Amino acid sequence: MKNQQLENLFKLYSRPLYYYLWKMSGSAHAAEDLTQETFVRATISLHTYEGEEARAWLFKVARNIYIDEWRKRKRRQANPLLKLFYSNEELISPYGLPEDEMLKQERICDLNELLGFLPEHYRTILYLREAEQFSYAEIGEAMDLSEDQVKVNLYRARKKLETIAKKKGWQHDGVE
Repeated sequence: MKNQQLENLFKLYSRPLYYYLWKMSGSAHAAEDLTQETFVRATISLHTYEGEEARAWLFKVARNIYIDEWRKRKRRQANPLLKLFYSNEELISPYGLPEDEMLKQERICDLNELLGFLPEHYRTILYLREAEQFSYAEIGEAMDLSEDQVKVNLYRARKKLETIAKKKGWQHDGVE
């Protein structure tokens, strides 16, 4: 029964976890490793998992693994993952006009660069809310925060991002 439960969780959440970890680490290879590690740890602690929202629980595990890995790398090198955080790899879409895709990619690169200036907890809370569409309760569960703390931190993250964007002179129509 536990193997089936883990297999179902993997089918449902491996891809969103991978994209989250890729966004956080800036590396497809690191995201693969961290996603695998998430499910290894989930396998180990599946017996302690009691009715929590599976998605929030797995993102909590993934976030903790990412933070652990970041701390290990920070200790190993003088310059932490800032250079690697958001890669400038182009994700070329086979759909749409090339000009539109280019502008979209430029906006994404600019936004990713700006996000790189935010502390980890702000990047995580923005990602979970905006990209993964987590509810406040799910974010709170994933980040060990109350719903009120989630709302405050989300507000602060958005304001900080806005402030950084203004300092960098970043403005794109249609992107908030």
